[in-house]
Amino acid sequence: MVYPSSDRLKSALLLLAASGLALGLLVYAVDMPDIAKLAWQAGVIPVLAALIIEIMRGLWRREIGLDIVAALSMSAALLFGETLAASVVALMYSGGTFLESFAEGRARREMSALLSRVPRSATRHTKEGLEEIGLQDIEPGDLLMIHQGAVVPADGDIESPRAILDKSALTGESMPVRLEHGQEAMSGSTNAGDAFDLRVRHRVADSTYAGIVRLVEAAQASKAPMARLADRYSLLFLAVTIALSTAAWWLTGDPIRAVAVLVVATPCPLILAVPVALVAGLSRAAHFGVLIKGAKPLEALAGISTLILDKTGTLTDGRPQIVSIETHNGMSESEVLYFAAALEQASKHPMAQAIVAAAHRQRVLLPVPEHVSERAGEGLAGTVDGREVAVGGVAFVSTKVGVEPTGSLAMTAGTVVVALAVDNRIAGYLTMADALRSGTAELIAGLRRLGISRILLATGDRRAVAETVTRGLRLDAVRSDLTPDQKVLLVLTERKNGPVMMVGDGVNDAPALAAADIGVAMGARGAAASAEAADIVLLVDHLDRLLPGIEIAKRSRRIALESVVAGIGMSICGMIAAALGYLTPVQGALLQELIDVAVILNALRALRIKPTFDQRSGAPSRPPQ
Repeated sequence: MVYPSSDRLKSALLLLAASGLALGLLVYAVDMPDIAKLAWQAGVIPVLAALIIEIMRGLWRREIGLDIVAALSMSAALLFGETLAASVVALMYSGGTFLESFAEGRARREMSALLSRVPRSATRHTKEGLEEIGLQDIEPGDLLMIHQGAVVPADGDIESPRAILDKSALTGESMPVRLEHGQEAMSGSTNAGDAFDLRVRHRVADSTYAGIVRLVEAAQASKAPMARLADRYSLLFLAVTIALSTAAWWLTGDPIRAVAVLVVATPCPLILAVPVALVAGLSRAAHFGVLIKGAKPLEALAGISTLILDKTGTLTDGRPQIVSIETHNGMSESEVLYFAAALEQASKHPMAQAIVAAAHRQRVLLPVPEHVSERAGEGLAGTVDGREVAVGGVAFVSTKVGVEPTGSLAMTAGTVVVALAVDNRIAGYLTMADALRSGTAELIAGLRRLGISRILLATGDRRAVAETVTRGLRLDAVRSDLTPDQKVLLVLTERKNGPVMMVGDGVNDAPALAAADIGVAMGARGAAASAEAADIVLLVDHLDRLLPGIEIAKRSRRIALESVVAGIGMSICGMIAAALGYLTPVQGALLQELIDVAVILNALRALRIKPTFDQRSGAPSRPPQ
């Protein structure tokens, strides 16, 4: 239904309609019926005029809705002297527009909360001390102080020994997260502990939170296929309404019955229920860290039957991790990690950063290496605690120390071995791999329980790597050695089995995400191109957020359909009763407003959806209802 766009106008029309009705009833009570009719007419005419203007605008846009029924009912009631009924209809119509606006505002609260939390300034370290600056002045490399309770304005790395961040507004995580020195902090998080220093990675406009804000604004402006379908069904309902009112008048000769039929059909729950329920679903999904870019993908998500997963950064963590340490020449595992991580601090290679991060997780205090030299892509040599250290590929380290590799270096698909030498002796080997995300098997099982019948892996990696990573998972197929265009072809091919959802995080995934019925991007560390191409962005780096997202979509859609069926059913029953003479126009108007209020309240149930799947394990937290 198309309403006047200004909330202020809606409030003014509601006030005029209510004042006209109240004044008319007061005058009528002191036996002044003619003046009462004038008061009722005065309350109706502004609402009817605004409605006619909006109908004309809709017709100009080639949109036809049930506003026409509201205009017909008020016009017919005035024409046949049912001014009290016309006044009730005007009040109910203006009240309905106001109530729908209020309901949608209530449903958008979770998403609007994201927008309202944007910080206005930041505190930056300078040579002279601390200074307060605007967000537009923040540059990559700046060192910011994040005060207790402040919102992190830009993505960056923790420079203090530790920080405690509250991500609940972004991700729904109830407990604050503890981050150590060097770990990444997501913009939009709230400092739940002591003040800490942050080294800025990106400008504010390019940070995670700014991207989320842009996506939220786009999501709030969308219209779902179900809403468009409701528009088409409204034409059928309009035809039925006019036919039934005309028949009641024709067969009985009583025009008042036609008026009663019209007012019972004003406005229609078919239009009210769908946008409120779906917008409520968007808000609820955002609360769990699943940003859905509008009502259209929310509805599509409810009908997904096939899921295609990228491997690197999606099914796996996307960052190398130490899976084993082999020691030699009297070294312990902790000593191997200590010397390797200390020297690797001087390198920006992903393997080096992974080794340093592993040492930080074990709270290892690393000294600053000296006399470091690096051969790009091969390894480093330098001094740690006065001892000569070399770390890198097996061939590089073996050449440095002048000995052949020792020990068991059997490598499985998808693993890399990093060698370490201390004082020209092989000290150990660190086996690195891009590990499968924890809880992946439970996630796959949870997706099956939610009705996704076909799950595939699509990766550009070699077949041996893909099979090693997915061993033990209940996947229907593994497709390896794929180029970006081959991933698109796979998506299009799988459509024969039903609607397809593609999940990825890299630039090479963007074409496939755009080609799928639903594209899902890993938003925490995923590429900007994939986030732009996707319909859904997971605000945190947890693939298991798909479970509450899908469940919320399914239940929101079901609530919308329940509201539509129940509302239309009650409206048709009321119209038949009015046609048979059991309802007067005033009674019909009151009945329809009760139906509309019930429909909106039912649609708002989507705000209270509690996913039955535990977000971390994928197992049901309680039996599905």
